[in-house]
Amino acid sequence: MHVDGSCHCGDVQFEAEIDPKRVGICHCTDCQVFSGSAFRMAVMVAGADFHLRKGEAAVYEKRAESGAQRHLAFCRRCGTHLYGFTPGDERAIYSVRIGVLAERAELSPRAQIWCRSEMPWLSGLKEVRRIATQ
Repeated sequence: MHVDGSCHCGDVQFEAEIDPKRVGICHCTDCQVFSGSAFRMAVMVAGADFHLRKGEAAVYEKRAESGAQRHLAFCRRCGTHLYGFTPGDERAIYSVRIGVLAERAELSPRAQIWCRSEMPWLSGLKEVRRIATQ
């Protein structure tokens, strides 16, 4: 499936070919902090299938729990988190954030990882009052 991604301000834009079966939710504490939410959704994309069309993302370097180095790309102007990747890997896999994709409504999660860090209240969201707009 072809997808188009962009930060909020439009300074960084990319496109990719993805497999919708590779969409997942990550509940790790790093994803909670970086997303400012209870989890983050992403799709794994082979480096050869990821193409930057406009701009250049800023990169934050972090260490995963495993000790592996990860680069997290974001727009230096608006701060939108775009994708993550392992530096120096010629077979790089990009972890593209679903929220920045124009096709995000079509991409349902197929797996959840780092469930040991899942917020305990997520299972009760169906019971929380819903309001269509602010």
